[in-house]
Amino acid sequence: MNNKKLSLADSAPGFSLKGTDNRTFSLDSFKDKKLLLIIFSCNHCPYVRAYENRIIALQNDYSEKGLQIVAINSNDSSRYPEDSFEEMVKRSSEIGFNFPYLHDENQETALAYGASHTPELFLFNEERKLVYIGKIDDNWQEPEKVRSRYLRNAIDEVLAGKDVSVPETFAIGCTIKWKQ
Repeated sequence: MNNKKLSLADSAPGFSLKGTDNRTFSLDSFKDKKLLLIIFSCNHCPYVRAYENRIIALQNDYSEKGLQIVAINSNDSSRYPEDSFEEMVKRSSEIGFNFPYLHDENQETALAYGASHTPELFLFNEERKLVYIGKIDDNWQEPEKVRSRYLRNAIDEVLAGKDVSVPETFAIGCTIKWKQ
């Protein structure tokens, strides 16, 4: 897929997507939040599954400080039925997601952000300018062996009014499953 990834300081592209709670969400749905973390996600990717509890913990740890996490599934569910909206609803309920899980059925949002992997993160500040892009940390398989908490560090730095010291990392995971 030939899509240009957002660059640091770019504005968050708008979207209007249905969540697993059957509500429609847009950027304006989160206008009262200091930070917005968009995570391109899905149901079937082992990398995403390995990070789900860490993502829930992030929302718990930072919600009072103004962070809102939003997960977006852009995968082609005709070829990957486990990523269908119905399966998203089940997964969200089973795991207990504490953040909106949105369906990008036409893949326009993934294209607008230039997303290529799941999980891939886009952290925006209060002005909705991109301040961090990449991955959560340096060990997707063994949380107890994580040495670099890239995302937590970026969130802490932005909340402290500082520049993000490591604003870009390479997203590791499954590729987004594009429609033919």
